[in-house]
Amino acid sequence: MDAECVECMPCVQPELPAAEEEDGREAAAPTMGDEEGEQQDEPDPDCAETPPLGGDQKDVICNFEQSVQPHKTWVPTVYSCFGKEHLWCAGYEIVIQESIESYGGVIWPAAKALCYFLEENRDEFDLRHKNILEIGSGTGLVSIVACILGAQVIATDLPEILGNLRFNLSRNTKGRCLHPPEARELTWGHDLQRNFQNTPCTFDYVLAADVVYHHTCLAELLQTMKYLCQPGTQLIWANKFRFNTDLIFLSDFKNSFDTEVLAEYPELEVKIFRATYKEV
Repeated sequence: MDAECVECMPCVQPELPAAEEEDGREAAAPTMGDEEGEQQDEPDPDCAETPPLGGDQKDVICNFEQSVQPHKTWVPTVYSCFGKEHLWCAGYEIVIQESIESYGGVIWPAAKALCYFLEENRDEFDLRHKNILEIGSGTGLVSIVACILGAQVIATDLPEILGNLRFNLSRNTKGRCLHPPEARELTWGHDLQRNFQNTPCTFDYVLAADVVYHHTCLAELLQTMKYLCQPGTQLIWANKFRFNTDLIFLSDFKNSFDTEVLAEYPELEVKIFRATYKEV
């Protein structure tokens, strides 16, 4: 139905005298009957009378402007919106859609630190045309920056994270990169050979940011790092250390990888490591 043709009933409300309005407010309190001889208030001659319904009174036509725009059916995924974060990195404004569904839906401190490090040290770590895989990409910020810096990137995370990850990758790399990024499912420690059977020894760098925190998959994470970091691959790992379990993981990590500290950011409590897998 055309919104301009909607007919409605008269919408003029009667104006009550002040005394009657007071009586209406006190209706909840018990009242005594009117005393005999009590003089009734005279109606206010200036008060407009309520127009009668029907009869010769013409119906009032209310013209409504259409204010609701057509609904856009496409959304990044089924995530509840948490907010957008705007960052300036690698010469571009990067807009990240965050969500509240999981830890992977927000930007963590180590991701920002790693992006800053890669941009500031692009001469030492020249990513142009390098094959890179990121573990636990989350919102995709690190993969976006690596892609803008010229790398061929595979961003990985859990299946429920991929929708928002792909959205952020697409919106921030289109027209800005040498190689379009790819988002791929990766559950740490599961189906590694099936999902990456042709990829060992092909990655120049494996990137990871804030993948170590209070979760129960630390052993699977270390197994995944070992599988992906074959000889010739450098692992660049940034992390904020919050719990004792983080330090235990770091100790186990050093048993499997030759490790050096590349940078520290005390204000963020973040360290960035470079590691290569120890050949057995």
